[in-house]
Amino acid sequence: MRILIIEDEQKIAEALKRGLEAEGYEAVTAVTGEEGFYCLSTEFFNLLLLDLMLPGRDGLEILTTIRDKGYTLPVLVLTGRDTVEDRVLGLDSGADDYLVKPFAFPELLARIRLLLRRGRPEPMGQVSLADLELNLSTHQALRDGQLLDLTQREFELLEYLLRHQEHVVSREMLAHDIWKVKERSTPLDNVIDVNIARLRRKVDGPFARKLIRTIRGVGFMATVREAHEPAH
Repeated sequence: MRILIIEDEQKIAEALKRGLEAEGYEAVTAVTGEEGFYCLSTEFFNLLLLDLMLPGRDGLEILTTIRDKGYTLPVLVLTGRDTVEDRVLGLDSGADDYLVKPFAFPELLARIRLLLRRGRPEPMGQVSLADLELNLSTHQALRDGQLLDLTQREFELLEYLLRHQEHVVSREMLAHDIWKVKERSTPLDNVIDVNIARLRRKVDGPFARKLIRTIRGVGFMATVREAHEPAH
């Protein structure tokens, strides 16, 4: 489980990181709102620990922005603001839980475990985009009613892209969630690109509407584009 900590007090951020990693989590820290938002945009996380009082882009702005963009990861707000109004504002802005500083670390862990259980998605029988349908029970992929001949890896990639449709999927996300490695490498990036290219030929090649798009320098997106629109 990967947890992003956006906290401008360096000592608190590092203490949280050490404590979480001692419990088996993978923790990443960001000390400004801009840095934290960049991490959210380019990497995959299972949960966000978010301080509200941040320099530059504050926590509420980050919270509102990620919810507007469709990010569904659980968010646990950590803050020194202790009024009812502050808590209501944080929860109304999209927070899943609220913990006031100072707090006991065992309580933080308990709240994290609860949010991760809540945030675990239920299995879905089918995912789709336009005329593309994936049956997760039979592992069949259909495009305009035609059966696509996909390998197991290609099916996993396509399912992942469709579950994140209309959102950019970075190579780092694919490395972590599909290839199950903690850190990207140039050879793995090449493997990812080759697999995406093969998948695109099977999914988009014979059809006018293209559904897999490369966002140059960032990653990939499952979205509907017309034949005359570039793939990049």
